[in-house]
Amino acid sequence: MHELLADPRIAELLLQQGRDTVLNWARDAIDELRGELLNNGEIADRETLTAQLAAALQSRGLQRNSNRLARVVNATGVILHTGLGRAPLSCEAVQATSECAAASNLEVDLSTGTRRYRGYQLQEALEQLTGAEHSVIVNNNAAATLLSLQALCRGHEVIISRGQLIEIGGSFRLPEIFKLSGAVLREVGTTNRTRLADYREAIGPDTAAILHVHPSNYRVMGFAETPGIDALASLAHEHGLVAIDDIGSGAMLDLTRYGLPREPTFSESIAAGADVVLGSGDKLLGGPQCGIIVGRRDFIERIRQHPLARAVRVDKLTLAALSATLDAYLRGTAKDQIPTLSLLATPVEELRRRAESLAESLESKPQFTVTVIEATAPVGGGSLPLAELPTAVLQITHSDRSAEELASQLRQTPPRVFGRIQDGQLWLDLRSVSPDDDAVIREALLQESDVHGQ
Repeated sequence: MHELLADPRIAELLLQQGRDTVLNWARDAIDELRGELLNNGEIADRETLTAQLAAALQSRGLQRNSNRLARVVNATGVILHTGLGRAPLSCEAVQATSECAAASNLEVDLSTGTRRYRGYQLQEALEQLTGAEHSVIVNNNAAATLLSLQALCRGHEVIISRGQLIEIGGSFRLPEIFKLSGAVLREVGTTNRTRLADYREAIGPDTAAILHVHPSNYRVMGFAETPGIDALASLAHEHGLVAIDDIGSGAMLDLTRYGLPREPTFSESIAAGADVVLGSGDKLLGGPQCGIIVGRRDFIERIRQHPLARAVRVDKLTLAALSATLDAYLRGTAKDQIPTLSLLATPVEELRRRAESLAESLESKPQFTVTVIEATAPVGGGSLPLAELPTAVLQITHSDRSAEELASQLRQTPPRVFGRIQDGQLWLDLRSVSPDDDAVIREALLQESDVHGQ
């Protein structure tokens, strides 16, 4: 054991993982090796056994590192990749979280020294950007829906079109949120067609609200009809009901300016008459994971003061990142400073130029065959389901490694690059890659060629 831990090949592992951890791994590795020797009856020389044990320990270290939460270059082409953390944060948002990592004015007013509610610092920005009177920030949009329904509608009916009973990621379905909230689900219409008259006929003495949900991750095409939030809000107010609009992807800008399909925005919904509007922070908004609730002051105050609000509230780092993200919209610099918008708006000609530059840097590595092609990439994250963005892709093959082996190695070895396998090749799609990360991809590929190119 002493000889194994003193082996130069284990020195870096000891520094990274700590002596106690490596010692436990070594005991396990020795026990496994002892069992193999007893079963096989063949005993190699001491040097070979030591090398075998060192390799086993290094493999354990690599596995642990790959399981740690760490930075990854998203080269899948899916900008809002749920598995890779959805929207990448802006430099300003990252800086804001760093500044607030120590003590911060999370729940105090620095001018008076008195305590205030969490998130009050964002109220002015959200009022200016959305036109809403008040706001609450929670940990995701599912929590925003759950909290709003429980605070405003518990024990009463909420009317919703059958075509909007969506399932979000992780098999989490809207009817289940209704059940948890205590609100009574009142379905109207059909999957593809729901008319305003269907909502009107469903209103009764137990109705509390009309809920409109934007189907962010699918579309019903063809013979389809559903009233917009403007018509639903007018009907709700006619009967003294609450009009709740879940816009899903949380867009703050009209995305058609980038050649993308229209997505509802917070300000459009408020202007259309919605009392409460819900949306995600880590999708088209381009901020951290959170659920944003804006709307009429009286309704938002009921939501904010509900006991469940404390259970789903966000921490100071999320608020700091969201605040910095909203500041970019206020300055009119969102397209340049928020990575999600920049990635959406990048011309395919620029992506091809960058891809060709990366391909040229690998020409001296004969084990790689690299081809640049144009393809399409989805936005992802339950956003813009019909949008396929043009993109440039590096198709990579290795002379003596399969696409799966190459992809696995790139994912696990720093700097980590996450691509996708398609047509038996490794594809690195630049639609989801920041220009600053081109150098990281180049480094990862050159490092791979140096280690496994012989």
